[in-house]
Amino acid sequence: MMFERLSADARTVVIHAQQHARRLGVRYIGCDHLLLALAATDTPAGGVLREQGVTPERVEEQVVRSSGLGAAAALFADLDRDALAGIGIDLDAVRARIEASMPLESLARAGQAVQCGSHRAGAHRLRLLRRWRRRRRAGRGLAESTEARTTPPPATGRYRAPGPPPDGHLPFTPGAKRVLEMSVREAAVRHDRHLGVEHIALSLLATAGGPVPPILNALATSPAQLRAAIVDRYRLAS
Repeated sequence: MMFERLSADARTVVIHAQQHARRLGVRYIGCDHLLLALAATDTPAGGVLREQGVTPERVEEQVVRSSGLGAAAALFADLDRDALAGIGIDLDAVRARIEASMPLESLARAGQAVQCGSHRAGAHRLRLLRRWRRRRRAGRGLAESTEARTTPPPATGRYRAPGPPPDGHLPFTPGAKRVLEMSVREAAVRHDRHLGVEHIALSLLATAGGPVPPILNALATSPAQLRAAIVDRYRLAS
């Protein structure tokens, strides 16, 4: 299993991403939460991010600006703000209208439906639903296993959604799942036996869509620049 290969620091990143998601009041673990956890980690990859201006504080500001806090945020998981703006869609305006017109309970249900809907649609509904359940169990296994193996200090930040944090299992978004799957390939390409923070970071920076590229663009840096710096840092450390 993939989580069996995670280094202690990589497990901390996954655990902290889940804690950030709960603190911000969302019911999923997204690529933006992984980036937030990576930026705070005391590793060479985390050091590179902070040196390039990708600090936890600045990332969190962008996450909250882009997605908001609480139940409504799930409606905008993995969306590309810049791409939508290019076709005339103002994500902030859309979110504000939705939040103003829908009660909290309806927003929560809509957010959950957005996260699960792609697994149930189409002509092969039953087959896709079973596949989604298998992936959900795998995601649960990753989160529960990493929490059971180590108990790092809790993740902290400036913002906290009102009300109690979401409880129960938090699934990874499709984009976050792809990042974790890609990290296995990053490790294989580099002939590393472990699955470390650097592999998660490189995979996250290789994603073309979702919330991470707009965040990095807002922080005046580029994924390619960060990837090159991380590779150099680990090469020097080896």
